[in-house]
Formats: sequence, structure tokens, C-alpha cells
Amino acid sequence: MGIGAFALVRAAAMVCATLAAPAAALAGPPFRTDDPEPVDYQHWEFYAFSQATRVQGDTSGTLPGVEINYGAAPELQLHVIAPLAFDAPSGGGTRFGYGDTELGVKYRFIDEDADGWRPQLGVFPLLEVPTGNERRGLGTGHVDAFIPLWLQKSFGSWTTYGGGGYWINPGAGNKNYVFLGWLLQRQVTDALAIGGEVFHQTANIVGGRDSSGFNLGAVYDFSENHHLLLSAGRGLQNATSTNELSYYLAYQLTF
Repeated sequence: MGIGAFALVRAAAMVCATLAAPAAALAGPPFRTDDPEPVDYQHWEFYAFSQATRVQGDTSGTLPGVEINYGAAPELQLHVIAPLAFDAPSGGGTRFGYGDTELGVKYRFIDEDADGWRPQLGVFPLLEVPTGNERRGLGTGHVDAFIPLWLQKSFGSWTTYGGGGYWINPGAGNKNYVFLGWLLQRQVTDALAIGGEVFHQTANIVGGRDSSGFNLGAVYDFSENHHLLLSAGRGLQNATSTNELSYYLAYQLTF
């Protein structure tokens, strides 16, 4: 591989790793856009999931990962993601290893008015702890922080939510950036909900490009406690360097 081609693949891998690591994080599973609704007090959510993003010259993501959410207090949720990350550059071997750990706290400070127009409002700050190996493309090598505001409103079988926030993204060649997203979802049957989202992210590396994209997804409830979540989408802006194709697939246990 020539020097120019190697540099292109390496740059693509850096972008993909940076995008794919938060993707699971940002997702209000199975989406990247999140919502302000915490897990009910003293209840749990457990996800076993896989997600990945393909860019020109590289594919990276999580296979598998574990997400756990717990309602620690009324309106307050604790959150952790423990991923087994992978990075598969074109023309090179696939690397596996433990990725960056995500920690978060979701707090809803305004509840929805079911008979009026007042939406839910909440915050969900996150920390990405650099437990993955940066040199192997399995982590960022530094602590990232995300400070978002999310809102949500339901109308019969329809629910819409979105918002965004600011990512603090230190490290050589990196820059802080903004993520914005909005989603519309419909409960089609008692067991099936389908939805779609659009999102936009400003450049996260010096000399990088903004990105926009979409995902379509569904949630299927096998029972009150067992659920299947999936989504897939791609970039709409600068897709070759940010998101040629991405997916999320998870089994969820709630109790």
C-alpha cells in the first residue's frame, strides 16, 4: 500500500472509530438520538448489542457490547456501556479488544403534560472513559464528555423526541463538536413500534467535515420483559468519510 493510500485509510479509521464509539452511546436504542425518559425507579434495562459504522477504507464498532441502565431514584437513571470493540481496515487484519467504557446519568426535570403541550425535558451527561487501546484503533485515548438536553412529546400512538448537545473532545488533532438529532416513532401494534431519525454532527477533527445522516428502525416486544431492537442507516453528507452504512442490533431485557 502506498503512503497516500495508507494515510487515507488511517484517517478514515480515526473518523470511523470516533463516530462509532459514541454511536451506541448517543443512541436512544436503537437510534443515535436520545430521549429524556429515565428507567423507572428501582427497575433495570439490560442490552446485549452490536453496532458498527462503515467508512471508506474501514469498518469499526462493537461486537458484542453490554449496556445497563438502572433507576436509582425517581427521575434519575444510572448508565454504563461495556463494549468489545473491533476495527477492520481494508487490506488489513481485524483487531478485537475491550473498548472505551461509557458512564452516564440521566435526569428528567420536567415531566410531560399528558393532556396538554408541555413536553418532557431532561439531561443525560456522558463520559467516555479511555479503557480501549488507541494504537489498535479500539479507543480514543482520552476522556470525552457529552452534555446534551433532550425533550419528548407523545400524541396517541405517535412519539417524537430529540435535541442535542456539546461534545468535549480533547486530544491531538481533535476538536469539540455538536450533535443534533430528531426522531419520530409510531406504535403500529401493541408489540411493534417503528421510527426514523435524522441527525447532524459538526466536524470532530481538525480539517474534518460535518456529517448528516438518517436511521430507520424498529422495536419489537416479545413480552413485557423481552425485546428486539434494530436500526440501519447511512450518511447524507460526506458519507464516504463519515458513514457509508451503519447498523444497531440488540436484545433488551427489562425488569
